[in-house]
Amino acid sequence: MNFIKETKSLCPECLKVLPATIYEEGGKVYIKKRCPEHGEWTDLYWGDYEQYMRVLKYEHLGRKLDNPRTETKLGCPYDCGLCPEHNSHTVLGIIDVTNRCNLRCPICFAHAGAAGYLYEPSFDEIEEMLRNLRENRPVPTPALQFSGGEPTVREDLPDLVRLAKRLGFSHVEVNTNGILLAESVDYCKELLDAGVDTFYLQFDGVSPKPYIAARGFNLFEIKVKALQNIREAGGRSVVLVPTLVGGVNDQEIGGIIRFAIENRDIVRCVNFQPVSITGRINRRERERMRITIPDLMRLAEEQTGGLIKREDWYPVPTVVPFARFVGKLKDRYYPDFSAHPHCGMATYLVLEGDKVETITRHLNVDGFLKAIEAASKLIDEGHSTRAKMTIAAAAIRNISFGMLRRFLLPIIWRGDYKSLGDLHHRLIMIGSMHFMDPYNFDLERVNRCVIHYAVPDGRIIPFCTMNTLHRRAVEKKFAKPLEESKITPLYDVESLRKKILREMKA
Repeated sequence: MNFIKETKSLCPECLKVLPATIYEEGGKVYIKKRCPEHGEWTDLYWGDYEQYMRVLKYEHLGRKLDNPRTETKLGCPYDCGLCPEHNSHTVLGIIDVTNRCNLRCPICFAHAGAAGYLYEPSFDEIEEMLRNLRENRPVPTPALQFSGGEPTVREDLPDLVRLAKRLGFSHVEVNTNGILLAESVDYCKELLDAGVDTFYLQFDGVSPKPYIAARGFNLFEIKVKALQNIREAGGRSVVLVPTLVGGVNDQEIGGIIRFAIENRDIVRCVNFQPVSITGRINRRERERMRITIPDLMRLAEEQTGGLIKREDWYPVPTVVPFARFVGKLKDRYYPDFSAHPHCGMATYLVLEGDKVETITRHLNVDGFLKAIEAASKLIDEGHSTRAKMTIAAAAIRNISFGMLRRFLLPIIWRGDYKSLGDLHHRLIMIGSMHFMDPYNFDLERVNRCVIHYAVPDGRIIPFCTMNTLHRRAVEKKFAKPLEESKITPLYDVESLRKKILREMKA
């Protein structure tokens, strides 16, 4: 056993904060803790020690909120709201608009029928949550996701999207299973006209198996039809979101990436999410299901025939120096993607006709980052002209001409949301976020979270603490009794699927 560091974690049984050790053994990284009541717990933290150490050099602390919403009383992770100790601000805000759903996925315990209550904030409550996110300082929350449950079961969802746009969110996305999108082009157009920028589409694979195992039905044709309808309605941005579960869809990774490439006109990103394990589960089952980000990186390399190699992936905070440099040039503060380096990894695919390559074939990431940091220091010292010359020279050395002209210069020149959006419409991002559960929980990571839930009581809660600790208390506080008439019926998936297959044959 090779000791790495001490941190703090949670007991999966009582959820009390415990001292924890992170260590290497057999080339993998584990987290271990002992609860006086419930004994010792060990879980896989990262599946590759070399990658664990490699990404640490891209670590960047973010900027805290100037206006935290809660006080430091009980300590992390119980003071979430955000508290003064949280080392980041909100980059993506999430609002759960309902816990109703038109599916009953076997892996989900959060929908209204299973929870036993209805959680569905009113329009006015959601407006207050939106305003609260926009009041964050130094940077008002720029991006928003409406989630659930299944948000499309709310009839006023288009109105909520319009409201978010009116309040200043530059990016609004809807997290959906795609059923109602597959049913109606008109509904897709209604949401797009309201201002939806991206559909965050649950997408577990390119064959029936993972859908039947995780969702209870074969939904693949429904996902394809949802994409077709979004395309027909004029949509240009879909993120495919596979929940990765060992033994369920870990052999689908290459197929999902190829599917994204084939649908490059509309798919902007694949965001793989290794499963977060909720509820009680024995260690053997947990080990079978557990996939970590390095496992995804290895499988992607194997299943794409080396198109995406392990060294092509970089952690989320890699982009921080670039954002800060552009901010200094423009004399403004941009959102800091300062998540913990072990939270998420990504790379980009560059598509030129039929040719597909990773961005690292065109960009020396480390060389360019070194130049950016040097140029930022020159700006701090009052040498803006020299800083620009440093970047120009570094660009020539580290970036292919086509990449520089088509992708990076517009961002540096304009420094706005549109230039960033244009970049993402010319590439496909392949990324992953591994949200934590009580078994692999690390307080160092949650303290740096940049993805936060807004809730009706005025708090803004980091993603992993919301889902591990706070969700049930928040929802119960604002829950309504679950009447039979308020349960969204299970959608007749098979009838829709048969209808889609008939249309495809015709």
